[in-house]
Amino acid sequence: MVIQEIQEYAAMRTKARAYLCYIMSRNISALSLHENVEDVLAKQLKNLQESLPQAEVLYALDSNGIQIVDNISKDKNLHGKRKGYDRSERAYFYRTFSEHRCVLTDPYPSLESNNMVVTSSFPVYDEDNNLLFIICVDIQLKNILKLVHPSSVDSIFGNFSKFVYASFSLALMAVALLLFVKGVGSFLSFGTHVLSIDINDMFKATILLTLALAIFDLVKAIFEEEVLGKEKKEGSGDGHQTMIRFLGSIIIALSIEALMLVFKFALTDPEKLLYAVYLIIGVTALMIGLSIYIKANKINK
Repeated sequence: MVIQEIQEYAAMRTKARAYLCYIMSRNISALSLHENVEDVLAKQLKNLQESLPQAEVLYALDSNGIQIVDNISKDKNLHGKRKGYDRSERAYFYRTFSEHRCVLTDPYPSLESNNMVVTSSFPVYDEDNNLLFIICVDIQLKNILKLVHPSSVDSIFGNFSKFVYASFSLALMAVALLLFVKGVGSFLSFGTHVLSIDINDMFKATILLTLALAIFDLVKAIFEEEVLGKEKKEGSGDGHQTMIRFLGSIIIALSIEALMLVFKFALTDPEKLLYAVYLIIGVTALMIGLSIYIKANKINK
């Protein structure tokens, strides 16, 4: 998913920039005054294309941001276009012009193909440090991840992992649904005879519904984060959210059970209240453990 790809790109952007700038510096050189600019640039861009076969489009801009050669691309719909196009308002031109160095942009929709791409731009100067032109390479976001990050979300293992998580999510959702139906059925079976309802039956139905809610919350966390790649909230423990959400659901469920046991034993068997106290102590220990886990996770970020 795009959101997950953007997150992964943000984590490896420095590595991507270093790699692309290195490849571009190896294939691009300054021109002499006696050379035909368009011909030499076209040749250098083709050499660069061979070094970066993942590139969607390659082109060059002059010092005013005007494209001075046609697009070079393996896609026939993109190749041989855009010469004379004004790109001076594009972020990559402005940053390269002002920072005097090779830059790599944030992901954005391409003007050429509407794909989500990133642009690496490399400035070339003459002996007097005057900007001659800027070489630009557009690469689709998913391809830059494959190029620089071996464990890309689009890798075979990444797709297989999403399939496995989706399968487990569906199975757990079915379990939660069955527990919900069973719990609601237990309530409905009481009918209109409210005064004759056994308190133990009420507790059993409540336990089923609470467990169904805990499993549903776990499924929601797994599916959103591992399958859909939904963005995590800042400061929430990033990659460990599934564990935190699961433990939180268990703590809530056990807290409800402990509360019910207190009332149940207080009404029916006071001698067993100690067991409810043991459960409350266990819930407290889980809360302390979860707090330590979250704290340690934030420190290690």
